Amino acid sequence: MQRRPDQLTAAGRPPNEGGRADRAADEVTGRRNRVAVVTDGTAVLGLGDVGPAAALPVMEGKAALFVHLAGIDAVPICLATKHPDEFVSAVRALAPSFGGIDLEAIAPPACFEVERRLQEALDIPVFHDDQHGTAIVVLAALRNALRVVGKRVELARLVVVGAGPAGTATARLLVAGGATDVVVVVRGGVLHHDDMPRLPLHEARLAGLTNRRRVRGGLADALAGADAVVGLSRAGVLTRELVASMGEAPVVFALAAPEPEIRPERVSDIAAVVATGHVDYPNRVDNALAFPGVFRGALDARAPRITMPMRLAAADVLAGLVPREALSTTRLLPEVLDGQVVPTVAGAVAAVAAERRRRVDPAAGGVPRQDAARNVSPQEGVGP
Repeated sequence: MQRRPDQLTAAGRPPNEGGRADRAADEVTGRRNRVAVVTDGTAVLGLGDVGPAAALPVMEGKAALFVHLAGIDAVPICLATKHPDEFVSAVRALAPSFGGIDLEAIAPPACFEVERRLQEALDIPVFHDDQHGTAIVVLAALRNALRVVGKRVELARLVVVGAGPAGTATARLLVAGGATDVVVVVRGGVLHHDDMPRLPLHEARLAGLTNRRRVRGGLADALAGADAVVGLSRAGVLTRELVASMGEAPVVFALAAPEPEIRPERVSDIAAVVATGHVDYPNRVDNALAFPGVFRGALDARAPRITMPMRLAAADVLAGLVPREALSTTRLLPEVLDGQVVPTVAGAVAAVAAERRRRVDPAAGGVPRQDAARNVSPQEGVGP
């Protein structure tokens, strides 16, 4: 059947006409399996603000991972703007060609605003991988690291160093995952509830979610007696003395790039488990364990967004891919090329999406209503 062009246009995306046009486009085009990898080049990992042209090779590499690991067509898009309004407008204009939006290498605080606004405007998944991909893999690895030393996330004293995109999302996911004692440390010291009025918005929200013991002071105060530290900040922040002040069998995640907060060999005689983001060491925390499967599951389920429960499910099954008997101080996660990773993560994400669809509209016949898809609780939301 030949379709008129207006039948395939979802400009403006009104609840009824836009939804029908989107479904028609999914049937006769490749958009349902296509993701835009979008950046402004202001926060490229290990390089910083290099601009859109210099960021393009990195985005092309990310697009190649989508294809190779998950069979998702991905298009790198580098926008020559640092203004959130212009960035959001450009992505909204391009969105009808894609089934999902992967945001990359956008500096804070703009990254939080951009993701939130695009989530509100679009009916397709918008996922800032620097935030949520990192958080998913960190939670999976941390669960397993604490199991190795006979502890649990729910009861452990956890310290997150850094409240940039990765630190913010990680702290939020830890709390959503059941952690009851999370302290976040920034350059100005420990985030504290009483300081919320003077903090940047994303830090104020973190202060309201964390530090139930009302710890005051700096990094040394936060780490004293802690079970685990997750560094998502900068090289040199951690020292042997600080790690030695932690609790019994401390877990150290030094995830800064290109140089970790402390090199593993400097604390190998103190820390029970050490993880980094580097290929040179065991226990590499790599976002490629998360984002291909998360998008595969969201696209397959036609989910309008990637929610907190989806991210928690992804972390849980990722941790479970290393059997308890195989866990060790040097093996916390599966390999990126392990053929089980993408389908397992995708299945978990799709299952959560299907359950939410049934809960929101049992009579929808597998297709979520456009208005219902936008009605997401704060617990399920994705912003900071």
